[in-house]
Amino acid sequence: MLEALLKKKNQDGRFRYLYWIVIAIFVILISRLVYLQLFAGEYYYTLAEGNRLRAIPIAAMRGIMYDRNGQILVGSRPSFMVTYVPPKDGMSDEELQKLAGILNMPEDKLREKVQKVKSSYVPTVLANDLTQDIVTKIEEQRNDLPGVSVDVQPIRYYPYKMMAAQVFGYVGQIDEEDAKRLEGVEGVSNITQIGRAGLEAYYDDLLRGKDGGRQVEVDAAGSPVKEMERKDPVAGHNMHLTIDLYLQQATERAMDRQIANGIGTHGIAAVAIDPNTGAVLAMASRPAYDPNWFTRGITEKEWSLINDNPNHPMENRVIAGEYPPGSTFKLITGSAALELKKVTPDEMIFDSGRHWLVDMRNAGGEALGWINFVEALAKSDNVYFYEMGRRVGIDELAKYARMFGMGKKTGIALRGEAPGLVASAEYKKKNFHDEWYLGDTFNSAIGQGFQLVTPLQAAMIVSEVANGGIQYRPFIVSRIDNLDGTPYKIFAPEQVGTLSVSKSTLDLVREGMRNVAEESGTAGSLFAGFPIQVAGKTGTAENFGGTDHGWFVAYAPYEHPRIVIAVLTEQGGFGSLSSGPIVRSMLEAYFHVGEYAEGAPKDKDKDGKEKDNKANKNAQDGKDSSHRDGAESDR
Repeated sequence: MLEALLKKKNQDGRFRYLYWIVIAIFVILISRLVYLQLFAGEYYYTLAEGNRLRAIPIAAMRGIMYDRNGQILVGSRPSFMVTYVPPKDGMSDEELQKLAGILNMPEDKLREKVQKVKSSYVPTVLANDLTQDIVTKIEEQRNDLPGVSVDVQPIRYYPYKMMAAQVFGYVGQIDEEDAKRLEGVEGVSNITQIGRAGLEAYYDDLLRGKDGGRQVEVDAAGSPVKEMERKDPVAGHNMHLTIDLYLQQATERAMDRQIANGIGTHGIAAVAIDPNTGAVLAMASRPAYDPNWFTRGITEKEWSLINDNPNHPMENRVIAGEYPPGSTFKLITGSAALELKKVTPDEMIFDSGRHWLVDMRNAGGEALGWINFVEALAKSDNVYFYEMGRRVGIDELAKYARMFGMGKKTGIALRGEAPGLVASAEYKKKNFHDEWYLGDTFNSAIGQGFQLVTPLQAAMIVSEVANGGIQYRPFIVSRIDNLDGTPYKIFAPEQVGTLSVSKSTLDLVREGMRNVAEESGTAGSLFAGFPIQVAGKTGTAENFGGTDHGWFVAYAPYEHPRIVIAVLTEQGGFGSLSSGPIVRSMLEAYFHVGEYAEGAPKDKDKDGKEKDNKANKNAQDGKDSSHRDGAESDR
């Protein structure tokens, strides 16, 4: 009996232990279930849906840029891109090698891109702007390339390639830094294209629009089976520029023609302004680059062509290049001397070829004898303007230079603008710890020494002379549209100041500029027979690192100015020979005269290039008259 009771007790104990074990198991299971449902449910739901659904972003169409006449300058076009969502086992070496071969991409570069993929749900772009042949090969081998798919998305397109490249800028794929900066901004995805330079960068928030997306169901191989949900992208704002396509093309055609002749190979900057509004009609810089390279992913060879070029193709010389203004500064020196009554229009000053106080001479030792203000400006006489500098003094010269807009940015809506530099005794003392001498004043009076100006500033200075002293802020965008085509923002001419210079003084400066393009002026032969009366100023600025820079600034027509032009040719020598032909071609295109009387020139040489006809012929004919504007030195 006792033995039976002990046996029953032991059995009850074992059942009790088993009971508590079962209870514990149920508690653990229930706790796990509660955790999975209440605390980790959303996480695991996302994992499950991620295996079944894919969120595919749809790139927004960037806003179109139009010229002043409605011609498309920058747009977008459809393109194929290959995207990748890593499967469970990732991409094998064999698969990577196969895909690299199809894409014609180095394996190490593709591997780097694949390894950077962090999301298992959002496709990452591996390559874009694919040809139809590549797309066909990928589709044919889709089963051997898990996680790889092809999508059609809009891509930025620059139909005129290098034309105005530094003005338009370029776009690039969004990177980690961009993603952090734009975190939380609606419509930004991993395929968003971001403006990197020029107008693309300055107005990026308006141009890029808002990316959309679609949610698709995929099979085990990751291939789309059914679209579940879609959010359409919102296109960016269209922009109307003040640029005239016809004039822009003529400008760059003339620049390239000079380069083909061995002139301006180090760089050229050209800009045209409407002096009555400040609107930019054309802006070009050489050397240039093709923005399409960046849109589709720049190759090492293309990047090398840009990065290894010592003349910096990505620099917009019109706004960022700082150069001694040379004889174009005589417009300011002359204005100061006349306005301060340091000279009268009729006073004759004797030019013996050198100044009588400091042994500083005209270029080539030339001596013009007795001359007045208008003749001195027309013939760009150094000795006369040395004397004007002496009479005015460096402090007043600096004051008038700043009044005309030197030494500060114009405020154009482009990044990278340089302020230039106004020469002064204070600047020399601060930076060189040296006293100011009369020779420094002489140099400053003819635009040498410490004086620096950008081509855009030079154009604005001439604009102020041409329009009677009104200072405008230059602008390049005239209107930004809403999606329905109504104006989002209109940019009206903005007056930012008025020159404290009398009409009589500006009339004399304009008369001297008119005579520059007359028979006895430094550009007389260049504009011989030109049907529109032109006012201009040549300049040849010393460059201690090489050959002198060549300037030509002009406006036309003389009586009722409609266009102002400034051209700078780096190491081009005499301004009338290096920059003058470009100015003439720009004026011919604007007024539809000369070689542009019936449209763009059609003549070709035996190599298929346009003949370098009238502009350079006139330049060669003008050698004898333009040598007066040679390098201004402190000899």
